[in-house]
Amino acid sequence: MQLKGFFVSAFMLMGSLSMAQSSKPLTFQAPARVIKNDSIVTGARTNGKPIAGILPATTVEPFRGVPLAGQKSYFGDKTEYVNGFVRKYLGTHNRTLSTVETRARNKFSLIENILERNHIPSELKYLAVIESALNNQAVSPVGAVGPWQLMASTAQLMGLRVNGKHDERKDWYKSTHAAAKYLNFLYGQLNDWLLVVAAYNSGPTPVLRAIDRTGSHNFWDIKKYLPRETQGHVLAFVATASIFEKMKDYIAQGSLPDDFKFGNEEPGQAIVKVAPPKPQFTQEELEHMAIVRIHEPLNEDLLCSELGIDKNLFDKWNPDYELFILDTYSEDFFRLRIPKDKLDKFVAEKDFLSKKSQQIYSAQVM
Repeated sequence: MQLKGFFVSAFMLMGSLSMAQSSKPLTFQAPARVIKNDSIVTGARTNGKPIAGILPATTVEPFRGVPLAGQKSYFGDKTEYVNGFVRKYLGTHNRTLSTVETRARNKFSLIENILERNHIPSELKYLAVIESALNNQAVSPVGAVGPWQLMASTAQLMGLRVNGKHDERKDWYKSTHAAAKYLNFLYGQLNDWLLVVAAYNSGPTPVLRAIDRTGSHNFWDIKKYLPRETQGHVLAFVATASIFEKMKDYIAQGSLPDDFKFGNEEPGQAIVKVAPPKPQFTQEELEHMAIVRIHEPLNEDLLCSELGIDKNLFDKWNPDYELFILDTYSEDFFRLRIPKDKLDKFVAEKDFLSKKSQQIYSAQVM
């Protein structure tokens, strides 16, 4: 779905679930990790029976928590990368996050109650934020509807009525119950909430294929083999959850203090006075800078190599380019800053750069 001015992304058709639709409404039990012969598999149940091809649960462990920015125990050497992404995200989306914060006062309590009843961490409510900006009337170009952006087939498998007269995907209560069932199903397959968010966006198949390709259930290991939109979807979720949980007081401000700590400080801390920001670019840089508008991402390494642009200079001049690459930018175009003396070469090679970039991105998920 493309929400103008928000998490600009085209939500893809969810992969079909590996189960047949029952003639009566599906009722899910929380999936559990299963330990058998020293190997771990996962199980989910529908109507009291195991889903075909998945073993019944014998050993139950609690759900893992949802990782937020600053959580080194989860993100490891990617911690600073995630923290930097959250900073950029807050700077480009603070206005819309402020709008959502107002809507959330009326909706989060309902969502949290249903998630709790389904044994799902409350942080998963932020998935509805990045899916629809908490708009139950949202409709995507591919037909996903409601606050949770459910496709008709998935909604029906989760027990919702979707026909010419009724579309329960727009009903907050019923659609949230359906989304909770689907999240439980995905967790039963993947056992990690970031992988669940990825599968919610792309469907389970691309995620399972990436896991099979790498042999890893770690999001960072499989990230490059997922669609770019899905990569951005996961990072947008982490950023949104982290901002609402840890730094709500900074939403209106649109930036974090340079010395902000992403660790375990209490949310809602007092905003400290911050020195006026320094100019982003020097006068000399502005005199040697050209700005071109692009509507599709160009591979950064390819661009710098073909045009002979210093990579460090490119990153300094385009600090939020990654958001555009990952479809999490606040606009559907990007103002690309390049040296003036590279402008003619950029214009001459733009078609080549575009085609080659698409080949590079496609090869990453094949």
